[in-house]
Amino acid sequence: MTRPLVIFGAGDIAQLAHMYFEADSDHDVIAFTVDAAFLNQSEFCGLPVIEFENLIDRFPPESHDLFIALSYTGLNALRRSKFEAGKAMGYQFASYISSNASVLNEGNIGDNCFILEDNTIQPYVKIGDNVTLWSGNHIGHHSTIADHCFVASHVVISGGVKVGTQCFIGVNATLRDHIVIGERCVIGAGALMLNDAEPEGVYVGKGTERSRVPSSRLRKI
Repeated sequence: MTRPLVIFGAGDIAQLAHMYFEADSDHDVIAFTVDAAFLNQSEFCGLPVIEFENLIDRFPPESHDLFIALSYTGLNALRRSKFEAGKAMGYQFASYISSNASVLNEGNIGDNCFILEDNTIQPYVKIGDNVTLWSGNHIGHHSTIADHCFVASHVVISGGVKVGTQCFIGVNATLRDHIVIGERCVIGAGALMLNDAEPEGVYVGKGTERSRVPSSRLRKI
């Protein structure tokens, strides 16, 4: 039986997490929590918002689970720090895995993961703690995504890829098979990765330039 769930955050991702957990999981969200310095509302999504500093007193870890609903701010450093803080406080973490995802890796998925609809996770994939897979990604067989990564939508990670800790991979990026992406790399939207990436690398796909011909002069549209 699942335990009552508290969500850290009070922004868009927290709102989405609340909706997904309530609509498509056995978890019952009962409250939100944020750092005292950012507490500017007493209620969010119809539930109380309390100071993180007082969380143990209100919702102790012996009887409640926690979910950190934050984005990739600071190259996932903020989400990582709150995950580690909650773990130090003794909390167990929920993961959300969409019922509309194809999860074929025998559930080899860590804590505090947020895996949305239409992801395909092939056999023998390993996904670490605190990983976000937004919608529509392909994670190829025998690949590993390390802790604290954020993978945006419609990314193709081919077979045997190793993605290091705290990476960000943008929409429509493609990673060829059997390459290694070092920790804290940023792979931009539409990037094509054919070789290994050293740690802390930034790889930006080339954006489409505006045509010299304005749309008003196009004849076939």
